[in-house]
Amino acid sequence: MNGEWLIRGRDGRLSVYLMTQDAVLCRAEQVPGGPWDAPRRIGGDQRLHSAAGIGQGADSYAHLVAWRPTGPGESDLVHSTHFRPLLAALDWDAVGHPNDKGDRTGRPVAVVDAQGRAHIFVRNSGGGLSMRAQKQKGGWCPWRDFKGTDLQEVPAAVAGKDGRIEAYAAGAGALVYWRQEGPATEFQLVEEVEAEARPGTLRALATSDENTTLFFTDTAGRLSAWRPGAGPVALLPAAGPGPVAAVRCELDGHDCTLLAQCSSSGRVAFAAYPSEQESAGAWWTESGPRLPADAGVSLAVDAVGRVVAAVLSPSTGQLLLTRRKDEPGLALTAWQEV
Repeated sequence: MNGEWLIRGRDGRLSVYLMTQDAVLCRAEQVPGGPWDAPRRIGGDQRLHSAAGIGQGADSYAHLVAWRPTGPGESDLVHSTHFRPLLAALDWDAVGHPNDKGDRTGRPVAVVDAQGRAHIFVRNSGGGLSMRAQKQKGGWCPWRDFKGTDLQEVPAAVAGKDGRIEAYAAGAGALVYWRQEGPATEFQLVEEVEAEARPGTLRALATSDENTTLFFTDTAGRLSAWRPGAGPVALLPAAGPGPVAAVRCELDGHDCTLLAQCSSSGRVAFAAYPSEQESAGAWWTESGPRLPADAGVSLAVDAVGRVVAAVLSPSTGQLLLTRRKDEPGLALTAWQEV
């Protein structure tokens, strides 16, 4: 899954979304903080390709996007909305292809604006970035080509101030940034900055009411942070090869950004620092058992404000969970399989 696949629903229940070879499955708490139900298939019987993106709006609805096969060497994108964790999601709805037709062009991203409209971002066959947004009263606006060349397969997007969407992509030696100037307005190319990002490591987060921050691993193995208007800042050495999970939360009364990454040792590493104060420094602390090589980590805040981390292995289906204890610092409960 592309994005934070551990989310808190409108009713306070946590849920996780996992991708199998041909479907998206969901597991959810039966009550907030309680036992979990069994995996359920999302969006009907439509067969999917094994990559999907997930986004969540201020209304807490989950929006999912994935590629489906339509014929030999051809695919298109489909979208589903999941309103409540224990309810059935809407059936997959066709969104089309950024180049009208063809095969998969990149891993899709879903993000939701303040009006609850899903926006789908995906690299197109020309190597640029394309976007399609839901209309306010149903249906989809036309695809928009943001241009760009030789962009990496996986972009990042996030809802920032007032729910305005901001998008990031990595190209040859550069990071590229687009944003809406106002809610539900057109996107503008705002800034490019020199940087060498490792493919598949972009993660964007709203780190204050005014700013969003892009986290990425550079080719020297440093986990870096970039807020447009300044240059990227190296934060600390990356714990592992994949993207970080990130959440804004309160720790001991301070507004903090918590990062988690599956480390090269096979465990989960955590680091926290005051939001947007990279100069304060951060360091990794590893936690939990050694994990399968395909395991991923995601972060959320539960119904009572506790940070929750989930680890999921697609090959085994094993789901592990830990929560912050009611203690100073980032003390976590023992990891539990659910």
